[in-house]
Amino acid sequence: MLRRCLSSWLRPCHPQKCYPSYFLNWRYLMSKMANPSQSWFLAFPMLLLALSIQTSVAHVRNENGIKSAVFLSPMFELEPGSVVNKYYYNIDFPRGHIALKSFNAEVVDEAGNPVPLQETYLHHWVILRSYQRKGVEIPKYDGHLGFHQSDLIVVGNSGICENGLRQYFGLGSETRKTDTHVPDPYGIEVGNPAEIPAGYEERWVMNVHAIDTRGAEDRLGCTECKCDLYNVTVDEHGRTLEPDYIGGLKCCYDQTQCKVRQSCESAKRGLYMRYTVKWVDWDNSILPVRIYILDVADRWKRLDESTGLSTKHDCRVEYQVESCAATGAANDGCTDSKRVSLCLPTGGDVVYGVAHQHTGGIGSTLYGEDGRVICSSIPTYGEGKEAGNEAGYIVGMSTCYPQPGSVKISDGEMLVLESNYSSARRHTGVMGLFYLLVADPSPKPNNFSRAPVDLHEETTIPNSVWGLALFGIAITAVGVVAYRRRSGREDGYQSIVM
Repeated sequence: MLRRCLSSWLRPCHPQKCYPSYFLNWRYLMSKMANPSQSWFLAFPMLLLALSIQTSVAHVRNENGIKSAVFLSPMFELEPGSVVNKYYYNIDFPRGHIALKSFNAEVVDEAGNPVPLQETYLHHWVILRSYQRKGVEIPKYDGHLGFHQSDLIVVGNSGICENGLRQYFGLGSETRKTDTHVPDPYGIEVGNPAEIPAGYEERWVMNVHAIDTRGAEDRLGCTECKCDLYNVTVDEHGRTLEPDYIGGLKCCYDQTQCKVRQSCESAKRGLYMRYTVKWVDWDNSILPVRIYILDVADRWKRLDESTGLSTKHDCRVEYQVESCAATGAANDGCTDSKRVSLCLPTGGDVVYGVAHQHTGGIGSTLYGEDGRVICSSIPTYGEGKEAGNEAGYIVGMSTCYPQPGSVKISDGEMLVLESNYSSARRHTGVMGLFYLLVADPSPKPNNFSRAPVDLHEETTIPNSVWGLALFGIAITAVGVVAYRRRSGREDGYQSIVM
């Protein structure tokens, strides 16, 4: 009964509408209480409860067996030219042994309105899986915590980079129009109790890198992290930058500042990542996929000439595209093509593929050893001003969804990744990543099916919130009793309680 009453009173909703809903209920409660002291005793615990549940309640939607929920990240603040590159630990995320089906995210303001890229450029967001030691408090945000603490173990994807790119999901400016859905009968398996070390529990980490380009002197230069615009000569660890490093991640780290026009008067504002997760409960009919992230800037070689052994995958993540005018390659159509040869430790059926590029990118292709196209991913550029269609920005990347079993990669097959950029002008800090989902070949047709369409919604409230609720109700009871005793004395009657 208590759960039904509280859930009804709080009316959990879509995050962009939650703040008004909670405070409308608060004002309504106050308006029904004529006596100020009564209002305080009754409303104070309810306010505590509302503020707690504000970030704890998930509005879970269940359609045809696929559950979905919308969450908000902690708030981050930006002003013209400023940069955030923060890690948020223990973010809200579905729990249990499940199969992830999609993850989508975008930047919104405090009213829940999508923020366009020409105002806040989303360089990237990534989602990392981790195991956190039970009973140990990890800060919600600590940019210097790192991933080498024994209390927090990052669970990487299947590779192949050995020095980064360990995320399960991640996109950039293309986030609003890039499909992340994992098709049936496949899923990304997480939360398997048999895989979680004793004394730990599964948690999730979000990294958000965003740049406020309102009033920027050179908007593209700010988004490409050109060092002279940030007046940076050392990286975030205080190490002097290489003389030929003129732009990239080392120059636009957290709390750096890009040049803005002196006349710029835009105010600081609070922003959030609003993210939607879809999942299904795990069962044996689901085929698990492996996540591979390939990098065209990887320095891996199958054989090292000096040792005769395979080298490590040294993924540099970013690189620089020189202007064709400067290189004398204008006759090549001003296209910069970068290639690298790679191989996956374990092959299988390709389930999904998509590339990640920055402004100037014109597409990326993954080839098999025999030259066949495994997946080609092409950017879509915006043509307007509204969020999701910003002119001059990559607002989407095409994806590959082969028919199950139709596109295969053999174990140890040598692949070629190609990333193409326009070189009509110089570009700094560009990326050529490729996200790939691969599954073991299914020995027989999978009878994966869902029940007839069934749409319903449920509200999940953590046990800690119920404890706060009971505490609030206890305070309320004491307040009511005290008020009635005083009221009884004022009216010539004695309270019969206590």
